[in-house]
Amino acid sequence: MSGKVYVLGGHQTDFAQNWTRENLDLFDLFSQTVRTGLEKTRLDAKDIDVGHVGNFVAELFTGQGMLGGFFGHVHKDFSGMPSSRHEGACASGSLAILGAMADIESGRYDLACVAGVELMRNVSGQQAADNLGAAIYVGEEGQDATYIWPAMFSDLAEEYDRRYGLNHDHLMAISETNFANARRNPNAQTRSWEFTEKSFTQDDQHNPVIEGWMRKQDCGQVSDGAAVVFLASEARAKQYADTHGIALDSLAQIKGWGHTTAPMLMRTKLQESANDDYVLPWTRKAITDAYRRSGISGPDQLDAIETHDCFSVTEYMAIEHFGITAPGEAWKAVEEGVIGFDGRLPVNPSGGLIGMGHPVGATGVRMMLDAMKQVTGTAGDYQVEGARNVGTFNVGGSGTTNCSFVVGV
Repeated sequence: MSGKVYVLGGHQTDFAQNWTRENLDLFDLFSQTVRTGLEKTRLDAKDIDVGHVGNFVAELFTGQGMLGGFFGHVHKDFSGMPSSRHEGACASGSLAILGAMADIESGRYDLACVAGVELMRNVSGQQAADNLGAAIYVGEEGQDATYIWPAMFSDLAEEYDRRYGLNHDHLMAISETNFANARRNPNAQTRSWEFTEKSFTQDDQHNPVIEGWMRKQDCGQVSDGAAVVFLASEARAKQYADTHGIALDSLAQIKGWGHTTAPMLMRTKLQESANDDYVLPWTRKAITDAYRRSGISGPDQLDAIETHDCFSVTEYMAIEHFGITAPGEAWKAVEEGVIGFDGRLPVNPSGGLIGMGHPVGATGVRMMLDAMKQVTGTAGDYQVEGARNVGTFNVGGSGTTNCSFVVGV
């Protein structure tokens, strides 16, 4: 069986919040998010058929695994509900969404709760970096790096520069745009941050090198946070719409999806893509699969994109992999303002991972929630006017797990 999957609503936390400083723990983060999401979406716990949780490394940050078991402590009506946890590094939330979609499309269940959660600010920056290093091929790469992921994506920038040329000013333009977008977002971690005229330059004092190509403002944030969405079959969505006196076609729908997994080792990826126009062809395939399944031809039929800017170079390359420009020409979209908030195709109007924040397991779910907000006109101050179709791309590891969705009305 297969069928349409609708997004009824959801909730995300304030990514600026440090839960540990408030004497709150991982369960508090999970519970408050799910409860608030139910309230905002006008659902009860007894309505939910199945639960899915996206999380990367709660065991390393908090010592806690088995996160599906949290549901029964959020509300007594969740007791006995089937649930599962999904892990794909930074794409864990998107894998949880895919799992819920499969449940709905198969006809097993009609209404799913998908939560993404990560508590990361309870340890030092170095410990957080080490914990997140679980997504490399341990013992085979990144062994000489102080900060593993900035080093890995610096290597990716180096390879892109070798193939096509890369100007760091274009990376900084992306970061500056995303920080500016975050100022519009009441849940963005960096919404109140202040910058100087040197913050987006190669000034070692105001924008120090972290690893190689990657300077401070190139990097996404270490964040605490969670997000939840509620996915429904067409029949259940119609019931929901009728109950609340709204039109079914006013609800967001997941129109298409793509999911690929590349070899874990960065050097293997680069060897396999050596003769390809795209540095990361698995990323390109995930995105074009989402286009194909949604019945659209490409980015000209999108109104906005939420993409994975764990580093500025990731968004830079996504510009090409979404097909906004040809390979090697992302700089054109940057210089021409195509991806700006008022541009032809705004990218990361939420602020993205650089501006909004990046609680790893929550990011894919947060992207889905923001896509839903955009196409239903409920994104507030960061609403893209007239948005009808939004594309997302969420990556885990160094381009290893690739997930893309097209969401629309």
